Amino acid sequence: MAGIYIHIPFCKVKCNYCDFHFSTNQKYLSNMIDAICLELIEKKNYLNTEIINTIYFGGGTPSILSPVYLKQIVDTVYKSYQINTDVEFTFECNPDDLTEQKLLNLKEIGINRLSIGIQSFEDEQLEFMNRAHNANEANQCVELAQKMGFNNITIDLIYGLPNTDITYWTTQVQKALDLNVNHISAYCLTIEDKTVFGNMHQKGKLNSMNDEQSLSQFKLLQSKLKHAGFEHYEISNFSKNGYISQHNSAYWLGENYIGIGPSAHSYNGQTRQWNIANNISYIKALNHKQPYFENEELTPKNQFNEYILTRLRTKWGVNLIDLFKIYDKTEVKTSNRINLFIKNGDLKQSNDTLFLTEQGKFIADFISAELFV
Repeated sequence: MAGIYIHIPFCKVKCNYCDFHFSTNQKYLSNMIDAICLELIEKKNYLNTEIINTIYFGGGTPSILSPVYLKQIVDTVYKSYQINTDVEFTFECNPDDLTEQKLLNLKEIGINRLSIGIQSFEDEQLEFMNRAHNANEANQCVELAQKMGFNNITIDLIYGLPNTDITYWTTQVQKALDLNVNHISAYCLTIEDKTVFGNMHQKGKLNSMNDEQSLSQFKLLQSKLKHAGFEHYEISNFSKNGYISQHNSAYWLGENYIGIGPSAHSYNGQTRQWNIANNISYIKALNHKQPYFENEELTPKNQFNEYILTRLRTKWGVNLIDLFKIYDKTEVKTSNRINLFIKNGDLKQSNDTLFLTEQGKFIADFISAELFV
């Protein structure tokens, strides 16, 4: 099974923390939809006619799309690919976009999973992050979606905000649980270059939360969600039984996928492609049949590193036999490093599979980097 990711590179406003590719200028929205459809048609052989098990609209903000534009893209997908009858069809959206009519349109088009960017349930923090919605909309949109028949809903939250404490975060997690959603994604704030927060940080106007405080919030998240019946199946993702994200899990498990739209990535096990991250250049290239992506042939070293990076983050862990089948030239060195992390309590091994411990999950990226070739 394979997946399709479609990147909609437009937003109403620029969130202060976001370094994804997008534009707040929607002048070329119609041209972009046409170009996305052209790429969908052009890329159909990249996956060798594999059945599509998941479709994911991300961004940017897909929920700014009108029903006409959304239908144009979805029709192109179904005409160009073989789609599983029980496809997981996820749509990212912002709370301020979710009206009753919008939700009806999404259901009619076949969308069966919503990913709602809440980030916070408090107006002060939403304003700090320059989010387009308010706290009241954060609650109402989820309740409305559930009323309209969407039972597969995930919400995003951000912890580690520099002007918050453990009391604030406890309240946020509880408010998320009170909404009775089946999936929660929670990300620690990272201050990225070329963002508003990044600029503030460089000027000394914004400091990151210290690691000890961030770790406290992360541990509280783990504890409260586990007690509420959620499985911590990936560093940032928690799910009730039967509601694991099939699309994102396919990334972590090395399944094939195509990425459509500017800045999107594609992977088929042997190569990785990434599209240019410029809206106008992307549109022009597709219209004039010019190159719009770069391509990398994956070496055994690349595949070895990617296997560690993606699998170690998950409940499925790293199978060491499979890992060293990919590239065994550093088996002794890698095994020695693994043993050090096991000794420190950051990794644990069960039979031939390596897992992060609860404390190791907080430094997962560091551990992966230390194990890379």
